[in-house]
Amino acid sequence: MVCLGNICRSPLAEGILQAKLDIRKHQVDSAGTAAYHVGNPPDPRSVAVAYKHGIDIHSQKARQFTSNDFEYFDRIYVMDRSNYQNVIRLAANDQQKQKIALLRISEEVPDPYYGGDDGFEKVFQMIDQACSIVANQIQDE
Repeated sequence: MVCLGNICRSPLAEGILQAKLDIRKHQVDSAGTAAYHVGNPPDPRSVAVAYKHGIDIHSQKARQFTSNDFEYFDRIYVMDRSNYQNVIRLAANDQQKQKIALLRISEEVPDPYYGGDDGFEKVFQMIDQACSIVANQIQDE
């Protein structure tokens, strides 16, 4: 799960998808395309909205996406087109490029960072819906 700073959207997506999958069989992680917040915990508003829905993400730490992630992960979901372009630039070949997709195929997940708390709830709902689809696809394989 990839967003810009790895403190709002992608930590939520990591926590939500982990809650939907058997974590003994699947590893879910998140990263940012920028290094703004490396080592920091998720935004308190992301932590609060996740907790409100029974998901604990407070112990996550932001990290930057690297080209090594292509070797480790089978799928790489990004929150918006800008981050998609940033990740695709790091892909060394077509096989790596095929791993990258927008989390919401037809629509971006907006960054709630500069908005109010209600934006985090809206983003949570968007990500939750998309992660249900992803989880079903993974479990059907």
